Amino acid sequence: MSRSDLQGAVRTWCSALEPKFSPGSARVRLGHTGAWFDDAAAELEGFARPLWALAPLTAGGGAFDGWDRYREGLVNGTDPAHPEYWGRVTGTDQRMVEMAAIGFGLALVPHELWTPLSAAQRERVTDWLLGINDFPVVHNNWKFFRVLVNLGLARVGGRHDLAKMHEALDVIETFAVDAGWYHDGPSGHGDWYIPWAMHFYGLIYARIAGDDDPARAGRFRERAVAFATDHAHWFAADGSALPFGRSLTYRFAQSGFWGALAFADVEALPWGVVKGLALRNVRWWMRRPIFASDGTLTLGYGYPNLQMTERYNSPGSPYWALKAGLPLAAPADHPFWTAEEQPLPPLDEVRPLPPAGMVVYRPRDSSHVVALVNGQSTGPLRHAAEKYAKFAYSTRFGFSVPAANHQLEATAADSMLAVSDDGRHYRVREDVEDTSVDEAVLRSRWTPYEDVEIETWLTAVPPWQVRVHHIRTGRRLSSAEGGFATSRPDDTRAELVDDGPARAVVRGAAGPSGIVDLTGTRAGRVIVAEPNTNLLLPRTSIPTLVADLDPGEHWLSCAVMADPEPGRFEAAWAAGPPDLRMIPGLPHE
Repeated sequence: MSRSDLQGAVRTWCSALEPKFSPGSARVRLGHTGAWFDDAAAELEGFARPLWALAPLTAGGGAFDGWDRYREGLVNGTDPAHPEYWGRVTGTDQRMVEMAAIGFGLALVPHELWTPLSAAQRERVTDWLLGINDFPVVHNNWKFFRVLVNLGLARVGGRHDLAKMHEALDVIETFAVDAGWYHDGPSGHGDWYIPWAMHFYGLIYARIAGDDDPARAGRFRERAVAFATDHAHWFAADGSALPFGRSLTYRFAQSGFWGALAFADVEALPWGVVKGLALRNVRWWMRRPIFASDGTLTLGYGYPNLQMTERYNSPGSPYWALKAGLPLAAPADHPFWTAEEQPLPPLDEVRPLPPAGMVVYRPRDSSHVVALVNGQSTGPLRHAAEKYAKFAYSTRFGFSVPAANHQLEATAADSMLAVSDDGRHYRVREDVEDTSVDEAVLRSRWTPYEDVEIETWLTAVPPWQVRVHHIRTGRRLSSAEGGFATSRPDDTRAELVDDGPARAVVRGAAGPSGIVDLTGTRAGRVIVAEPNTNLLLPRTSIPTLVADLDPGEHWLSCAVMADPEPGRFEAAWAAGPPDLRMIPGLPHE
């Protein structure tokens, strides 16, 4: 993919929006599903989010003939007398999120979004944008929205509040942790918001405001350099990246960090490697069925799927993916563009990432990446336990969300230990009581019921992952522990499955997946999951171990493996799992 290819892709993505604009061009209506906020904010989202790519496209010299429409929409959307007025910010408001894209656009392409406006129009735009300073913003990556709005207004000579911008920046810096990582506010989340928000916006600030605030800009750049190698471990050789955490409908925003390095001229890794990481990810996404028949992006992840979305996802939400267009602001002679695209650099087969409570592992060819996870704070998010607290996440096999919390087929408990006191309603690891990371061993303690405590240890012995659970229960439990979900054919009778004492395996088209009980007390079973529960695979089955547990203490352990390469899987499966006693850092009964 060349620079002109990405320029053409941005124009294609945005051309599909043209029929969706309102008569006054201030709103873009992309569908009829709802979010927690009002339709005016949702349609503002459809208008503003493409600016993340259109502004860099134009700033870098690329052609785009739709700026008249965006100017008209900006003028009408900020005019209280116009029927398409976006509405004022009246509290912590979704409008704050979309203001950031407009502030970014002002900073990058003032000749398109500011200079042609009349003095009265500029005043209305300014008045509307400054609403972000009047109310608290969420204490996480939202702080950057206030920064970008005030930065954009400052760059065009408009009224702005420098004190509030620096106050927000000071809070953002308290989110920085070790090794170039941030947490997304006090939640402690170390998810995709770290590269595609905290670092992405920090690098934009470093580029635009670096001369005015060199010390802070330097810190943003230094953290990005420190973070880059860790972040490369989230990517497989084909460009796919780990599905983990919330907001995954933003899809190829996954490439945003790498493009932001080019925008800020920060060579965190060799430019050919950075270019490969950015563009392979975009190409991988272009091979997925993520577009509707009219060319617009759908809600979902690997395919259209409302089941995994958040309450704040409107039909325009996926257009945060256009952050992938940021490197287009770098000139054609920038080394990001002149370098030959390079494959992944040599990466550790097993890589602990303590700031995220993760251990990432991969085969030597990087065809498949797995993250073992200690569990992060879940909060009130939809399917939060599935997005943050499963034992493992995979670039090839994704993860599943439940269709309901009753019956194993609906629970879709891949990469989880699910327990039930009635045999129908299952509970899984949600919020964890405490966690630790010791070398490549993760430990967590969690309480699915008030009289049930489970301590879990996870580690990687490639190509296997090993799990150990110490369970203290005051009630009788049914238990089911899943391996990775893998694809099944339309005709479930044609599925190649094997279950029996102490093991289960499914040989699906996405790759075989298996689980082996190392304790020898559980039976194997293949669960045919409800359709559309997995983020990548619409129809799946899950190899599972099941057992009933009487009140008292129990030790359970298992080894799990899945691989997109059937031959490699079969060789390792035949050789058998590792000996639990030979793995340092794991307890034994």
